[in-house]
Amino acid sequence: MTVKRRGGAIIATTAAVALTLAACGDDGGNGGNGDNGDNGGAADPADAEPIVVGVHSGWEEGIAVSHLWQHVLEEQGYTVELETADAGIVFTGLAAGDYDLNFDTWLPLTHDSYIEEAGEDVEELGIWLEEAPLTIAVNADAPIDSLDELADNADLFDNRLIGIEAGAGLTEQTQNEAIPTYGLEDMEYLISSTPAMLTELSAALDAGDNVAVTLWRPHWAYDEFDIKDLEDPEGAMGEPDDIYNYATAGFSEEYPEVAEWIEGFELTHDELHELENIMFNEMDGEDNDAAVQQWVDENPEIVDGITGG
Repeated sequence: MTVKRRGGAIIATTAAVALTLAACGDDGGNGGNGDNGDNGGAADPADAEPIVVGVHSGWEEGIAVSHLWQHVLEEQGYTVELETADAGIVFTGLAAGDYDLNFDTWLPLTHDSYIEEAGEDVEELGIWLEEAPLTIAVNADAPIDSLDELADNADLFDNRLIGIEAGAGLTEQTQNEAIPTYGLEDMEYLISSTPAMLTELSAALDAGDNVAVTLWRPHWAYDEFDIKDLEDPEGAMGEPDDIYNYATAGFSEEYPEVAEWIEGFELTHDELHELENIMFNEMDGEDNDAAVQQWVDENPEIVDGITGG
């Protein structure tokens, strides 16, 4: 079953994309890293050109981890630039060498077509987060634990399932698979927006009411709220992706030390949710560098582990 994960992600305007690619595309197609002299192709941080990271617009986990890696690499002496664009533009730029890195490649489903098209022009640098599923979540003390119990207990949830944007892959999967599979047609499926869903979730939890929402992991809501995912015994929400690091071809030869750090990098869901919660909830996305610094100060052992201390 093919699942479209994020149909509602914000798309960069054509003009913005053109400016982004123009700004990072004047390097002869090698990601802006150039020839580093007689050092065997390995970049010295003091001499290296900026490492350009392509960031998918609107994908919070990718924004958070890209800013984290900017912090890590700049602490090691590198210059890092983050360029935001639609996912398709990012993968095209990665294959062309206009971008060096992307930390938000969802496989085997969501971004498979982009990776297949890029072929040997990109290289994989490992998985950093395992199992990123689409979910239906409820308050942690709800009297049910599985989607196959929801229809019979719909009245406990005010006969409502609260969703996100109409164009999102999660909305499509819920409408086309989860609702008919589990007989939820009699529940009111409220399609609105992610902020509206989170507002409804927060209000219900504050009032001590049961609530059911469509959600996905990773998301900062799992750090902020006391919620749980309903089990999906029929697999109606689709198999979860893993999140990979990808680089433009040849990056690991030019930056072997950085590539080794990236290949060894991993976060747990709880660690990522904490970072996202600081960045997008507590700081409302207004100062991502400050959010990363706060998280780093609270988790120094994780950051030290990335580069071996």
